[in-house]
This record gives sequence, C-alpha cells and structure tokens, in this order.
Amino acid sequence: MSPLNETFKALSDKTRRQILKLLHAGDLNAGEIADHFEMTKPSISHHLNLLKQADLISDRRQGQTIIYTLNTSVFEEIMGWFLEFTGKHPDELDFNQGEEAFEEAPPKTDKSK
Repeated sequence: MSPLNETFKALSDKTRRQILKLLHAGDLNAGEIADHFEMTKPSISHHLNLLKQADLISDRRQGQTIIYTLNTSVFEEIMGWFLEFTGKHPDELDFNQGEEAFEEAPPKTDKSK
C-alpha cells in the first residue's frame, strides 16, 4: 500500500483522529491515551500501530514507558497534496473557516466507577 493510502486509511477512523487530536496537545504514553477511551488497551494498541504504520505518530522508549508523539511533517505533506488541487498558496487559505466541523479530543474517562 502506498504511504498516502496508509495515511488516509489511518485517518478514516474516528478513534484514530481523536488520538491524533490528543497528541496534538502533547506527547502521551499508551495508558494516558487509553484513559480517554472506553475500549480495551489492546484496541488502543491496534490504533496506535496503524497510526505508526502511516507515519502519523512516532514512539520512543523512556524507561519502561513508550511515549507517542505526533508527526506533523506528514500533515504538511498531505496539505501540500490537497493544495495542488486548489491552485492556491497556503497564505491565501482561511484555515479558521468551518472550524466547528473538527472533532474534539475525547474527555478523560473515569474508569474507577
């Protein structure tokens, strides 16, 4: 599968888009990411692996913890690809238009109940 196809496949899932939104706010480990969802940790791990395969996130080991980071360069490549169709320069675009359409990151859930 081409890198662009993997990217769009990864972005097609709402949970993965929410994970990206969380990582946009800062680096997190898998447990911190899982705290925002009501799903099993293996399911979160599956989503993280697909995001890594699409190169949308990267990970690094910090002791026994794996920290996940957003890879913004892939988003820049995607925006460049989209801009080819508009014939516009990025400075000409209004990125605040339609901002309410973006999904918010899920709130942290309290699993102790």
